[in-house]
Amino acid sequence: MAHVARNTYFKAIQSAKRVLWSHFLDGVNSRSVWDARKIAAGRAPNRFPTLEYPSSPTEIKNTLLQHFFPPRPSPPPPLILPAFLDVPPVLPSEGSSALQKSSNTSAPGPSGIPYSIRKRVHIANKGILPSLFTPLLTHGYHPLAMKMANAIVLDKPGKPDYHTPASFRIIVLLETVSKILERLSALCLTAAARSLGLLHPNQCGSLAGLGCFDAVATLTHEVRLLQAASFKVSTIFLDVKGGFDNVCATQLASILAKGGVSAHLVAWIKSFPSSRQCRLIFQGAPKVFCPVTVGTPQGSPISPLLFVLYVASLHPTIPQGLAISYVDDLTITVSSDSVGSNIRALQYYFGIIQRPGAALRVAFSVPKTELIHWRTPKDRSDVSFPPIVINDMLFPPSQAVRWLGYWLTPGIQTSTHFRRRLALAQASFTTIRQLTAAGKGLSSWCNRKLVFGAILLSLTYGCDLFIPDAGTLKKLDSFWHGVLRRTANCFYNTTRGAQYREASLPPISSICKHHRRSAALRLVCAPSEFNPATARIPESVPTWDQGRSVDDHRFLLQGSSKPSTLLHGSVRRLILPSTCL
Repeated sequence: MAHVARNTYFKAIQSAKRVLWSHFLDGVNSRSVWDARKIAAGRAPNRFPTLEYPSSPTEIKNTLLQHFFPPRPSPPPPLILPAFLDVPPVLPSEGSSALQKSSNTSAPGPSGIPYSIRKRVHIANKGILPSLFTPLLTHGYHPLAMKMANAIVLDKPGKPDYHTPASFRIIVLLETVSKILERLSALCLTAAARSLGLLHPNQCGSLAGLGCFDAVATLTHEVRLLQAASFKVSTIFLDVKGGFDNVCATQLASILAKGGVSAHLVAWIKSFPSSRQCRLIFQGAPKVFCPVTVGTPQGSPISPLLFVLYVASLHPTIPQGLAISYVDDLTITVSSDSVGSNIRALQYYFGIIQRPGAALRVAFSVPKTELIHWRTPKDRSDVSFPPIVINDMLFPPSQAVRWLGYWLTPGIQTSTHFRRRLALAQASFTTIRQLTAAGKGLSSWCNRKLVFGAILLSLTYGCDLFIPDAGTLKKLDSFWHGVLRRTANCFYNTTRGAQYREASLPPISSICKHHRRSAALRLVCAPSEFNPATARIPESVPTWDQGRSVDDHRFLLQGSSKPSTLLHGSVRRLILPSTCL
């Protein structure tokens, strides 16, 4: 009897849970659909920083501060703040534009005031933000109240143990009003840097109109171009150690001042990272602010731009090669008649960029270095290429390198990339399947929103540059049909056309084609002096620099066949055999 009673008890609990879960899913709408996904995925509790030697929360806090914010010399704050002349005032429209780009769901800083409150105040009185920001820019000063931040301590997943500070990471939450000012300053600095030539032509990331696609398209184009000249091509992938934390405010201000940036903007940038205070947030942490020394603070809209300007000199000129970067990810590509000569050239150029890097206090994370020797599809030579030695560390050539989310292989085959993307999409679909069942679960609209945000974006990432082969496309299509059946809650033998219409989602081949044409439209309409990929488009292709407007390229999206021969013949052949155009 006890055994029967126990089974009845646990079955009643399971039945109650299923009923409660069904009622919860019935009430899910488009706003709470992501909360339902988080519940279905489950969330491991945050680990308490149980470090090896510290025993009290105060000692743990001091150890984490020493690790994440190591002390370094910083210039004292100025005692006198002179007013600079000819400083343009901040306009209400600029404040509205900055607030429009700010998300209401972004976590606020120590004051707890979110962007939604800032937006309501700005709507009620559009003169508050200009009257606050204009004097600060006029005197080149970032106030102490805007330099307070919370630092959330989170554990890194997959670590073997959590007894060292390196097993944790921090998320810095800045004041929202400070981020509005930083976004306005970033816009002014971007325009000044481009007009004054402070950016290297091969720098991508942290700049408007430049993304991962442009960097990878430029790299693969140069590889194919050098291979067409019968050269052996090799590339090393480097990662800047520390990144934003190693930016020296004094040296950065000197670089900007020598480049001709306005004096008030240089003074504000010099004041921006100094005299900052941070409060670590973890279970049992003392809620006190501590002074920290940072290069450029994480989470700031202007920090990536400042870092890009700081490391612009770390791009050597390579006669038969290329040095291109995306924020703190740098690649060096060389070519010659033999792979051995490429190894020596890569070692030489690595030493070249180390010297200016040491002057800037910027070092590379050598253990993260990767090497790839590119091959043509018809190359039948020995695949046992030699490794490279950097700082007494040996790095053999890789068969697949993940750079900016793109999986690159020696032959630039696309199957490896899409196989990895398919695995990520299948993992996401496993969680979403828990929210749907035959005749119950989430509505079709909520399912579509989950599929679009969690599966489609992951599955099709990179299709703007790579074209999946027939076998890979068949696997993607098969998986996509299974997703659509769950989304529309259709029968297994429902025709594909009915699935597309019921789920309001097109075939995967059409999605990939649309992404490629959208990327092509953006590429031909971008200024060549700012976009390295656009600068490599043949002169026979009409671009924005040749006086053509965006309307002249609408055929890329409409599928018109009249001018497509020119683009598909020239751009696709000369930029990449398997790229976006």
